[in-house]
Amino acid sequence: MFVDYAKIVIKSGDGGNGAATFRREKYVAAGGPDGGDGGNGGDIYFVVDPDSNTLIDFRYTKTFKAENGQNGSGSHRFGKSGEDCYVKVPLGTIVRDAETNKVIVDLSQPGQKELILKGGRGGKGNSHFATSTRQAPRFAIDGEKGKEKELILELKLLADVGLVGFPNVGKSTILSRVTKATPKIADYHFTTIDPNLGVVKTEHGDSFVLADIPGIIEGASEGIGLGTQFLRHVERTRLLLHVLDIAGTEGRDPVDDFNKINEEIKKYSEKLAARKQIIVANKADSMQDDENLKKIEKIAKDKDLKLFKISAVTGEGLNDLFNYVSEILKELPKEDIIEVEDRIVYTLEDDKDDFTVEIVDGEFIVSGPAAERLMGRVNIGDNESYNYMERMLKKLGIEDALKEKGVKEGDTVKILEWEFEWYE
Repeated sequence: MFVDYAKIVIKSGDGGNGAATFRREKYVAAGGPDGGDGGNGGDIYFVVDPDSNTLIDFRYTKTFKAENGQNGSGSHRFGKSGEDCYVKVPLGTIVRDAETNKVIVDLSQPGQKELILKGGRGGKGNSHFATSTRQAPRFAIDGEKGKEKELILELKLLADVGLVGFPNVGKSTILSRVTKATPKIADYHFTTIDPNLGVVKTEHGDSFVLADIPGIIEGASEGIGLGTQFLRHVERTRLLLHVLDIAGTEGRDPVDDFNKINEEIKKYSEKLAARKQIIVANKADSMQDDENLKKIEKIAKDKDLKLFKISAVTGEGLNDLFNYVSEILKELPKEDIIEVEDRIVYTLEDDKDDFTVEIVDGEFIVSGPAAERLMGRVNIGDNESYNYMERMLKKLGIEDALKEKGVKEGDTVKILEWEFEWYE
C-alpha cells in the first residue's frame, strides 16, 4: 500500500543523574567527593532508507524514543550515554513540526542523515562542586529531561516530469507505453489512486523520471477527491505534461478541463502554477472531428505553450513528445522545490530560561523548564545546595518575577512540588 502521510511522536533520551558520593576506603580518614557524571540522553536522527518507498510502517509504529543516559556512580564513574534512535524514511520525505506546520527538514538526498532532536545532558556529580571552602558538597545535578515532539511526515515523489489531468484522460496509458511501469488501467474513473513512477529512456540515450499523478478534479485544492494528497506529488516536478482528452469520449470539454485543472493548481500553490507546462492532446485516434483540437491549439498559442497531438493507445506522437521533453529538461534547473525556512534542531537550550509565575488561591506558583532544571539540581536538605537555589532564583529572574507579581514576606511560594515561605 502506498502511504504518503503520517503523524508520529519522537522523544529524545533523558540525561542520567550525577552522583553525590564520597570516597570510602580503608585507611583514608576523610575521602573527598567522588560522584561521577550521568550519561547524555540519546539523540533522534532521521535517515533516508533506499529500500523504502512508502510511509506505511508509520501506521503501526507511531512513537520513537531514544535511550536514556545512565546515572553516574561513585569513584568518579560516569554513566553510559543513551543509544541514539534512527528513524528511517523514504527518499523525498518532508518533516514538519505538527504544532507550527513549519518544515524542519527535506530528506531529498540519497544517504541523507539529519539530527532532529538532541537528548538531555547528563547531570554533574558532586565532585564538580568541591572548592577550598566547600570540601564536602552533598549535592549533585540531575540529568536534563529529553524533549518530545509531534511531527508530520509527508512523502513527495521525486520525479522530473508529472502527468496531470482529469481522471481517465490516458495518463496511465502514456506511462505504460514509455516506461516499464505497469499501472492499473481500465475504462473507469480513478483507476489510478496511487501515484506511479517510471523511467523514460529516449532514443538518444537520455533518461528521466516520469510520474503518473492520479486524476485531479474540481475542488482538489481544498482536498476534494484526495486532491491535496495528489497535488503534493506534483510539487517536486520540474515540468508538467497537461494531458487532455481531445476526443471528448465522456462528453467533456478539453478547454474547460484545461482551465479547471490550472485553477486548482494555482489555488494549491502559486509557485506550482508557474511551473513550465506542455499540453498533450491525447486520444487523437478516437477523434470524430478536429473541433476540440482547434480549440486547444488556440489556447496553446494564446498562452505560448507547446502542444503535442498524440495517441497513447497507438503510440502516435510519443517519440516526438518525449524527445522534446528530454531537451527541455536539460534547460530547466534542478532547484530546491521545498523551501526549508528555518533548519531546526530541537535542543534543550531552546527553553532553558522559560518559566511562569502564577497566583493560585493566594500561592505563588513557579513552573516551566527553568524551574524544573533548577530543582533537579537542588538537595533541599543541604544548606549549601539550598543557598545555591537562592542564588539561581535571582540569576534566572524568578525572584524579580515574583516581586512583580507582588510577593511579600510570609507568602507561600511553590516551585513544582516544593513549598517555601518567602522572606527578604
